[in-house]
Amino acid sequence: MTRRLVFLTLQLLALVLLIPIGCAAQSSYRGTIEKEIEALREQLRQKEEAFLAPSADDRAQYAQFLLQPDTGLARLLPREKYREKLTLLREGGAYYSFTRMSNSYDRDPQISLERDTLRTGFVGADFGFLASLGDVPIETVGLDHKGVQYLAAFVAPSIEAEAREQYRANAAGFTTAGYVYKSSLPAMAGRTYILRSVSYNRFDVLVAFRVVRQDTDGSLVLVWKRLKEFPTPILERH
Repeated sequence: MTRRLVFLTLQLLALVLLIPIGCAAQSSYRGTIEKEIEALREQLRQKEEAFLAPSADDRAQYAQFLLQPDTGLARLLPREKYREKLTLLREGGAYYSFTRMSNSYDRDPQISLERDTLRTGFVGADFGFLASLGDVPIETVGLDHKGVQYLAAFVAPSIEAEAREQYRANAAGFTTAGYVYKSSLPAMAGRTYILRSVSYNRFDVLVAFRVVRQDTDGSLVLVWKRLKEFPTPILERH
């Protein structure tokens, strides 16, 4: 075997021996990065949760009220401002579910905030009603309240054409017993609202909430209570 052949053979052998070492090093390096990404994602999740949370003062103010079942505090962020800023929460914390107690758009949202307007009824034939009850304490709002009675007695239609007609009626707005019911209303601090949100095959819920305050970034802090959950509505398509 010539010296050149011996030299080439040794080079090839060294290369073969180094490949597994290089692969192992690369795999270890990428594994470390993956763990760092997971840790950063968890930190970001905690930061976004803290950013969304009502303040300690809010909780102290309504401490007694929050001892009751089916009550809570929530924050709505203005969609136009935070939709692209919060990376882990779809739609930037502008939506809230009173049944899931979540700001995620993917978890049965029933209310949203955009450009100082509260909205309900978001997908397909789903629809909702909103009405302002005025500056009344949320503690005084129950199923017997004059502004609540219509929504408490309302029966969700089971036929798609009727559901879509109700959606259009709510978008235009109508008045019953002196209260205006619409699918969207101006958001006003110091006002108490009633909401009936109907989502086929998912939920049908009646909620009273009060806009406690509006922060300087446009976000709203709500105190709320579920008044009634109705049987899950089923839509018949003809």
